[in-house]
Amino acid sequence: MASNTVKLIDIAVNFTDGMFKGIYHGKQCHSADLPSVLARAWAAGVDRIIVTGGSLKESREALEIAETDGMPGCYDGVYWLTGAGTVFDGMRLRNFLFVRVYAMQGGYFAPWESTQRDAGSLRRVETRKGIFRLSWLWQRRASRRVVAVGECGLDYDRLQFCPSDIQKKYFEKQFELAEAVKLPMFLHMRAAGEDFSEIVSQNLYRFPGGVTHSFTGTAEERDKLLSIENMFIGINGCSLKTKENLEIVGGIPAERMMIETDSPYCDIKNTHAGIQFVKSIWPSKKKEKYEPGLTVKGRNEPCLVRQVLEVVAGCKGIADIEGLSKTLYHNTCRLFFPHDIDASADAQLESGGVTAEQNS
Repeated sequence: MASNTVKLIDIAVNFTDGMFKGIYHGKQCHSADLPSVLARAWAAGVDRIIVTGGSLKESREALEIAETDGMPGCYDGVYWLTGAGTVFDGMRLRNFLFVRVYAMQGGYFAPWESTQRDAGSLRRVETRKGIFRLSWLWQRRASRRVVAVGECGLDYDRLQFCPSDIQKKYFEKQFELAEAVKLPMFLHMRAAGEDFSEIVSQNLYRFPGGVTHSFTGTAEERDKLLSIENMFIGINGCSLKTKENLEIVGGIPAERMMIETDSPYCDIKNTHAGIQFVKSIWPSKKKEKYEPGLTVKGRNEPCLVRQVLEVVAGCKGIADIEGLSKTLYHNTCRLFFPHDIDASADAQLESGGVTAEQNS
């Protein structure tokens, strides 16, 4: 278990996933344990968490989580935004808010232009009702707590869910939303580097910056992202699987990087090349032998973002892990928390962040 000597922000957590309710592949293996997960995160030095939702249903669940009483220091409000036929949903958790973007039919990328007109029309009606409810909830709260538009982007590894032409069509539209609300973008790119970089570059004037999270691309794709002004790259366990991955991550300047778990997925496994640099270990049990206070074997969670930090430091040859953490913290604050966090982020960086010279 890591000592609390660094300050971390996990930019991607899926807290509405069933695994945090103790449900794995439809089977209840243990009780919900989100408070324990959060307690481990805060103890590990995690200072902020950006939380995602995956559907209107998960959005409502996120609202219920955030408004749960009796858990001091864990939950602090939910905010919503709707517009232009797209749903934004998110959860603010101890000052951390993430907004996820969905097209009208609520799919991962955009609505299928379905031939099933009757079913599609009914679903659009129900989705509009959901949009109205979420919009009303958001308008009752402080919109300044929303930190990003996303997750949106292109994923050509999942064409079975949505063809590439539809993905590109609605990716373009999502920049209109970012422009309207003047927020940074939380982006996804998988096996779509050329189209992704082209569309982002054509829309740079519409958003103040962004992060391409869960990066698993090539060196060429990395360099294309780095050539885009105000674009950061998010690294998690999936970014650190192979020796080639480590070499590619090693070429990302620290001042252009953020770290994440994307939990409960994307943990660093013993078979991954990055495991050689992991120093912080949390005791765990299999889900079938769950014990309160221990992590669940195979389920990623925010405290383990410390391991991502350690692997990044190792593959970049950086001995000053605290300095690296300050730089990454500063990066994240500058993009997602510019109004509330500027002063503390600058102070933390001045006290010993990783410089470009150290990073080279």
